Amino acid sequence: MTFWAMTLRRTELASADIPEDMRRWRVLGLLCLAVVLSLTTWFSATAITAELKAAWRLSGPIDIWLTNGVQIGFVAGALAASLVNLPDIVRLNRLMAISALVAAMANAVLLLQPAPGGVVATRVLTGVALAGVYPPALKLVSTWFVRGRGLALGALIGALTLGSSLPHLFRVLAGSLDWQLVVLGATVAALIGSMLFWFAGEGPYPFGKAVFEPRRIGAICRDRALMLVNIGYLGHMWELYAMWAWLIAYVRAALEAQQRPSPALASLLTFLAIAAGAGGCLLGGALSDRIGRGLTTAGMMMVSGLCALTIGFVFDGPLWLLGLVSVVWGISVIGDSAQFSAAVTELADRRFVGTALSVQLGLGFGLTVLAIWLLPHAADLLGWRWAFLVLAPGPLIGAISMLSLRRLADAAKMAGGKR
Repeated sequence: MTFWAMTLRRTELASADIPEDMRRWRVLGLLCLAVVLSLTTWFSATAITAELKAAWRLSGPIDIWLTNGVQIGFVAGALAASLVNLPDIVRLNRLMAISALVAAMANAVLLLQPAPGGVVATRVLTGVALAGVYPPALKLVSTWFVRGRGLALGALIGALTLGSSLPHLFRVLAGSLDWQLVVLGATVAALIGSMLFWFAGEGPYPFGKAVFEPRRIGAICRDRALMLVNIGYLGHMWELYAMWAWLIAYVRAALEAQQRPSPALASLLTFLAIAAGAGGCLLGGALSDRIGRGLTTAGMMMVSGLCALTIGFVFDGPLWLLGLVSVVWGISVIGDSAQFSAAVTELADRRFVGTALSVQLGLGFGLTVLAIWLLPHAADLLGWRWAFLVLAPGPLIGAISMLSLRRLADAAKMAGGKR
């Protein structure tokens, strides 16, 4: 018996003596920590875009594709995994462990300073690998939670949020030292996350096979409740990743306008704004279980949309006000994210829940590619001060869609009857 097999066996025997309610919270905590560490690779290059462009003499839109490469890889990886039903072929903890390891290795290639094409290729591979971390983690945590699932999923999305923000903190801690420390920090974190996933077993409430069946897409499109949820999700995703990707560029421009240019301060403010979203996810999860998915998601999008509209007005204002608006935006822009997936699992016909989730994920992350590409072009036209205005229609449309959903009879299926 190998060392890992013996360790896992001892862990399983020890866990058997722990009450189930305590076990599920321990598994959730372990999963959240592993996700935080693994997801540091998502924005590891984005956090040091300026340094990479200077060090490698990169030009053109390479900064767009440092982030969009991950988005494209994630969509491709998630759809490919659904087509071959990978989460039902490989045990979830093993799939996540191997995927996090691949993400760490792809991220480490940045240390070799590849050519521009190689840089983008490594980011695409990172996205493909992370598709084996995030969706399976959502599925695994759902096998432990029936009651309180909204809060559990919110905690997991909070972990994703915190992990996505950590490269900016690594940039602050590195100070004037080499950008390689940021890449190295994210790589080591993902390696540790990979090891932790081995100890995350499935719970007592397993799902049936979540197969992606393209022929079912027509039925999903004809289901009015599902379509309203998906429109809400698209509005949410139009804003989310573009805000995460380009907030640091906005903050750097704002600090320069205030005559206090500081890359470290820009990274710190960006970290605080994005990391605050972890608390927003817990808040959104608790609210959705208490007052309903529709009302929670609509409320969060109204707040985040308002931030997108108003953040330009604090561009050259007091630093504390810039920080406050950024943090409120960071909380609200992600706080509703888990609830769209939860709503699909509650509204969709059990025969094609897997397909419905795959369609939602593919459409949402596909849209982020366009939003991330568009925002710097808007900045060229309007300046960074007003560039985020192009994101505001997304949450507005999303909020209207989710409020419309609450008027349908099917909405009673969500969150135990809470709309």
